[in-house]
Amino acid sequence: MLIGVLSDIHANEIALEAVLDDMPDVDRLVCAGDVVGYNPWPAECVDALRERGVPTVMGNHDRAVAQGTGFRFNGMAEAGVAYAERELGGGEIEWLRSLPDERTVENVKLVHGHPEDPDRYTYPREFGPGMLGEEDALVLGHTHVQGHRTYDEGVVMNPGSVGQPRDGDPKAAYALLDTETLEVEERRVAYDVDAVIEAVSEAGLPRRTGERLKRGE
Repeated sequence: MLIGVLSDIHANEIALEAVLDDMPDVDRLVCAGDVVGYNPWPAECVDALRERGVPTVMGNHDRAVAQGTGFRFNGMAEAGVAYAERELGGGEIEWLRSLPDERTVENVKLVHGHPEDPDRYTYPREFGPGMLGEEDALVLGHTHVQGHRTYDEGVVMNPGSVGQPRDGDPKAAYALLDTETLEVEERRVAYDVDAVIEAVSEAGLPRRTGERLKRGE
């Protein structure tokens, strides 16, 4: 089975559309959390996943919006959470509230930060076979840094961030996972960053929220 793997969309509809347009035919999609936050299209991004029935886990920004919790947020993050709280309808909020911290799909475990702590930042250099459990693959997000490591026990992977990459590459990130061979293909796709910057400004969100996208930070 070929799975399209998404994470950290962060309400960037333009990046999400570019990723979905670029993605080859897959058997299903999964998402490792943070559908909302930062950017000005939280409802559109939630609806895109809901309509496709994409198995998704709860990221820290999703939790902040759905449950009113914080997570050492900076000003940009706080503004994005407040914006999402204003923009999302009841059904969209309920969908966010329904997301679990972890789930397993086709023997692939999804978490946001780390199997032991959904809010732990776990970079690819920190991946190890001990993170794997019964499953063949572990998908996590949160760092916005794309990478994967393959071990005898299976594969640990971060598809990178669709909507706010932080690895120095401004192109939207996602990945493909073959559940039979456990081969991972990391992919990047360019999108109209200037259009996002303009929309961020029009929404009254912090200027740097848009500008950092040009630098992939």
